[in-house]
Amino acid sequence: MAIPRWVARVNRRATNHITAPIARYLPGFGVIIHRGRKTDRVYQTPVMVFAAPDGYTVALIYGAESQWVKNVIAAGGCDLQTRGRVEELVAGRVFHDESRASVPWLPRKVLGLLRVADFLSLTRRPPHPPEGEVGT
Repeated sequence: MAIPRWVARVNRRATNHITAPIARYLPGFGVIIHRGRKTDRVYQTPVMVFAAPDGYTVALIYGAESQWVKNVIAAGGCDLQTRGRVEELVAGRVFHDESRASVPWLPRKVLGLLRVADFLSLTRRPPHPPEGEVGT
């Protein structure tokens, strides 16, 4: 984790409220919508997010110990608002990748400068069967 925790606290209290409205629409960004494990409150956390074959990869700028990451893992998933749409996602796994191979070239360079190498994989939730339909 390259960015100090105090920066995360400032972002959580101030910057996130300003960036969340635009992060929902910008390429490479999104807003994770998750529920607190202890508070049961709904939180919205702006993140750097990148398309993956089965969902998304989220850069863990402040590391895997961030409360929002713990909330998403504990809940088994979250919603992601990106590019103006919301998707239901299942929490995959936290992984460490010094090469940042799952990230496009330019963000890979920026994340390298910040020494960010932890990521969260999120998979698209399978569609719900229509009401009354029974799976086989």
